[in-house]
Amino acid sequence: MSEAYDAVRIGIVSISDRASSGVYEDKGLPALQDWLSRALQNPIEFLPRLIPDERAQISATLRELVDQAHCDLVLTTGGTGPAPRDVTPEATLDVADKQMPGFGEQMRQISLHFVPTAILSRQVAVIRGKALIINLPGQPKAIAETLAGHEKAQGIFAAVPYCIDLIGGPYLETRDEICKAFRPKSAIKPNNSKT
Repeated sequence: MSEAYDAVRIGIVSISDRASSGVYEDKGLPALQDWLSRALQNPIEFLPRLIPDERAQISATLRELVDQAHCDLVLTTGGTGPAPRDVTPEATLDVADKQMPGFGEQMRQISLHFVPTAILSRQVAVIRGKALIINLPGQPKAIAETLAGHEKAQGIFAAVPYCIDLIGGPYLETRDEICKAFRPKSAIKPNNSKT
């Protein structure tokens, strides 16, 4: 095993008019922080943000987390449906250097095993600089399902560490019992290989 894991900075953004105004308690940020803390062996610095469904504010928050705070990974929750106030995908595309459509496709595939309304979800994932930004569903249960997967569909987080390798980020180590990361054999650090 590795002597020390790379530190990682993760921006977690919950996007909700009602939660950000105090109408109800936000459950997205605690769900993201809990799952990531269990899934990753790396020391994590979380940068949480709770903001309303405002396209310009979402884009500004994503830029700040990547450009100023130097996050390696940014996960958003909420605002990905078809309602008029759901603008998270548009705001995310506003800051994109590259789109990563496979993440959204796989999240919808996973969720279709549970609800037919998964086809209404519009999550996207993009690269900005050396950071990966992914829109996740709004419900804590759906967040865990899409990240970890289930017996019928591979979760998206298995591909996140290698994606971050490819864009120049830290080497992320997962706990296999939560989510087993996939890397080609040539991309596995020799002192990090699990036997």
